[in-house]
Amino acid sequence: MFSSSSLADLPKPAQYAALLEQAQALMSGESNPIANAANISALVMSSLPQLNWAGFYFFDGQELVLGPFQGKPACLRIALNRGVCGAAASSLQTQLVPDVHAFPGHIACDAASRSELVVPVLRDGAVVAVIDLDSPAHARFDDEDARGFEALASLIATRTRTADDDDNVRITS
Repeated sequence: MFSSSSLADLPKPAQYAALLEQAQALMSGESNPIANAANISALVMSSLPQLNWAGFYFFDGQELVLGPFQGKPACLRIALNRGVCGAAASSLQTQLVPDVHAFPGHIACDAASRSELVVPVLRDGAVVAVIDLDSPAHARFDDEDARGFEALASLIATRTRTADDDDNVRITS
């Protein structure tokens, strides 16, 4: 595995290829969604520069519920029509926000956050979770970051069973 300093020195496509490889290794053989999300959020936070929050919200069929994360305390529940996470979950599309203060309805959990990237984790066309990233840097995220996290979300989705499968949303291998 790469160290966080060596990963940050790589060009973004290589960063995300390495991050994806590490995530796959971390989730190999583990079916618990909390354990996997905890490891992925720690991996992301320790590997990528200029983040002040990295984590998951899981969709419980009605709203997004806080999952494992790295950073300051966050909102416990988010309605599908609220904030950047709610927009990503309800639209089923990545939300790349260069300036959170310009995003209508932004939920400010950490006043230091300036930009945000939220990527839905989709299975069979339905949202099961979102990956949420915050940065204290204005316009920290770009299209390469979005593509990198969309690839990570796809990997996570291949290990996720929906509530319809067994009444539990969980990551499986």
